[in-house]
Amino acid sequence: MRDRRSGETGEASGRRARGELESGVLATLWTASGPLTARQVQERLPGDLAYTTVLTILSRLHDKGTLVRHRAGRGYAYAPVRDEASDTAQRMHTLLERGSDREAVLTRFVSELSQEDEQLLQRLLGEHDGGPAGEGP
Repeated sequence: MRDRRSGETGEASGRRARGELESGVLATLWTASGPLTARQVQERLPGDLAYTTVLTILSRLHDKGTLVRHRAGRGYAYAPVRDEASDTAQRMHTLLERGSDREAVLTRFVSELSQEDEQLLQRLLGEHDGGPAGEGP
């Protein structure tokens, strides 16, 4: 697909993929030792993003309930509501709920796991059931 303004493909035009900015902001906040202001987030993000762009992304994430904020001077400092693992698990759960054939989705997911991830999943499921994987109740 071509970008009408630049006449180039979307990848070559410098435009970011949908959600890429939000992901970058969240990654920045997850690695921080505490809440960050918009200016602090901007300084930690790669590239030359405008302060107003970062502020808009932070506001949108706050409106979605992904971030909490508290007063810091004349502005706000932001922090994620959940850690990265919890956020990813929640998104996976939401996607699974949207599917019409849960068994097919889970079957495809498991069939595409690496051997190491499959073993990890088996171990975790065994621990979840109250004992080591492969042992019955």
